[in-house]
Amino acid sequence: MGGWSSPSHWLIILLIVVLLFGAKKIPELAKGLGKGIKTFKDEMNSDDETAKNTQKIEEKQNKENNANIDANIDETKKA
Repeated sequence: MGGWSSPSHWLIILLIVVLLFGAKKIPELAKGLGKGIKTFKDEMNSDDETAKNTQKIEEKQNKENNANIDANIDETKKA
């Protein structure tokens, strides 16, 4: 009564998968699943890099805007 962690449960699941898909299809399914996972990870990394680049651009724009505001304040004080 170990729940789904019992080896006998996993053996039954494996047997059902073999019966449903056949022994020849299982390596193809595993290969497709592996490619899908790899693609997902690559896209997640790409999204992380895009977010970092966007953050850097926004920080640069904020610094430029702050510098412009400071320059305008200085000009106003001189006038």
